[in-house]
Amino acid sequence: MQIVRHRSSTGTATPGLLIQGQLRGNFPAQYSTLSDLLRLRSGELRSLCESVQALSPEQQSAPALLAPIDGDTEVWAAGVTYKRSMSARVEESETPDIYTRVYSAPRPELFFKATPRRVAGPEIPIIVRTDSSWDVPEPELALVINAYGEIVGYTIANDVSSRSIEGENPLYLPQAKVYAGCCALGPGITPAWEIADPYQLAIQMTIEREGQIHWQGQTNTSELKRRLDELVAYLFREDDFPCGAILCTGTALVPDSPFTLQQGDTVQISIDQLGSLRNPVLRGKQS
Repeated sequence: MQIVRHRSSTGTATPGLLIQGQLRGNFPAQYSTLSDLLRLRSGELRSLCESVQALSPEQQSAPALLAPIDGDTEVWAAGVTYKRSMSARVEESETPDIYTRVYSAPRPELFFKATPRRVAGPEIPIIVRTDSSWDVPEPELALVINAYGEIVGYTIANDVSSRSIEGENPLYLPQAKVYAGCCALGPGITPAWEIADPYQLAIQMTIEREGQIHWQGQTNTSELKRRLDELVAYLFREDDFPCGAILCTGTALVPDSPFTLQQGDTVQISIDQLGSLRNPVLRGKQS
């Protein structure tokens, strides 16, 4: 089961329930956006999903999916939550000690990542900056959190990053991370009650170039340094998210230097029980 955002028969973006690739139905009219659903408590959302699940399947078996985010829902991200991420940041940075310190510090690194208009859905291009010389995809498990700070689901995230800009100076992190097309999410939201153990999910990434596999790797969420509820608690500690939030939990798959994304590449990320997210790569917002 996945909560998805798709185009209805009238062309309107609407949330629906996908079961084994088939659209079971749309949510009631009072829940016309995903952000409406994230205003519900976990138990209320589960009951609502079960009522939609009881419907007869729609005729549209494989709707074109949109990014599972809308309204005023924000995307945030956690950094240096895997040892491999810490090593990569040390490699790129002119001030490497700050990354080793944050890896073991009590307080996690959390930063703003994107608004819905900056997020690409399945098969929609992600962007690398024209003023960057070293760019990488970052495959991540993303938490879908309701307005009450409850983890209600999981989705796949690609936290696209400019390593050259971030490495030049840590204060450049917002420029390295936040820009048009800097993030991809999808294909849908797998409810939290469908995932028995989020700390045992295999993550795979494949990067294709000119029709050939150029890079591939895999890891597992068992390598996470931080607990998921800890990350959520820090995010909500002195902030409110009335339309919920999506929190990327960090990456353990970082291609070694001198790899950099190029226009025409395709990035595919797969996570157990969550499906696959595939995006072509463009260079610069004008492209």
